[in-house]
This record gives sequence, structure tokens and C-alpha cells, in this order.
Amino acid sequence: MTAQWHEPVMVLRLGGDKLRHDVPGRRLDGTVKGERLIRRFFWNILRGIGTAVGYVLYLAHNSAAGSGRSVRPESQVKGPANAMVLELTDRLRKASGPWLVCSPSGIAVVDTGSTDRDPADAPPPEIIWQARKPQAPEIGFRGRTITWPDGSIFKFPLHSRTEEQYLRNHPREW
Repeated sequence: MTAQWHEPVMVLRLGGDKLRHDVPGRRLDGTVKGERLIRRFFWNILRGIGTAVGYVLYLAHNSAAGSGRSVRPESQVKGPANAMVLELTDRLRKASGPWLVCSPSGIAVVDTGSTDRDPADAPPPEIIWQARKPQAPEIGFRGRTITWPDGSIFKFPLHSRTEEQYLRNHPREW
């Protein structure tokens, strides 16, 4: 991205494999309300059974292990109906290895694919979303938020403590 944008960039790995939406016209998982109702009905039945089995296994595993941090962070999306943030989140739901790329004049999300692969076999990184100033939303590193002009907000967790420490040691507010 540095070569493409001709300016320094900061890259952070995004964490949280779930997107939680608070947007009118969208379900909590970000899908559009009123679409694919029959498929959704059967999926909810399977998801309920899977959740029950998963919870039993979770309790069995953690009963002897003590309490640890086993809850994965979620990305939070808030905004009005047809919010500007939805362009990013609709593309982000399909990504398997998202990275946030920031520069003084732009923001992008790059997907590197699954991290389980050998890097030699991995596909090249793909830009799944980008915005340049003046259309680029405002990013707040301290609160880990991206805010669009319509007031919609994307709150993102980072992948690990490495990214959190990097932000603490290299604070930037472009």
C-alpha cells in the first residue's frame, strides 16, 4: 500500500470474527431483514442445536480449567438505515484475514486469506475496501473506531496484544 499511495502507512490486524450490527433494516449478524426467510428458519434451528452442544462442551472444558478469557471480541456497527459503514462491513464479512491499513490520506481493509496456510501457498493480499480523503471516514485509534459523515460507526477489536502495544507505543491521529 505504501507504493500505491506514495506515503507511509500503518497496518493493524483486525480481530473479532463476528460483526454485531445495530442498523435499522439489518439483523444483528448484518444480513438484510426479510430475505431468505425459509433458509433462515432452518439455519436458526441448526444454530440453536449447535449452540446448545457448544455450550455443553464449553462447560465441560472450562469446569476444570478455571476461568479464562474465552470470549472472542466482536466488531460493533452502529448507524442509520443504509449507513455508509455497510459498504465496508458487507465486504468484511467475507474476509478471512482482514488487516486495517491507515495513512494520513486514506484507509483500506486488505484480506490476506486464511492464516492457517503456509505463506508460500497463500494467495496475494486483496484490497476489499478503501477510501481516500476527502471521502475517507475519520479514524480514532484510541477508541478503535471509524466514523463516517452520516454518523455511522465501526468499532473494531484488534487481533492480539501485539497490535494493542504497537498502538500504545506509536499513537497516531491523522
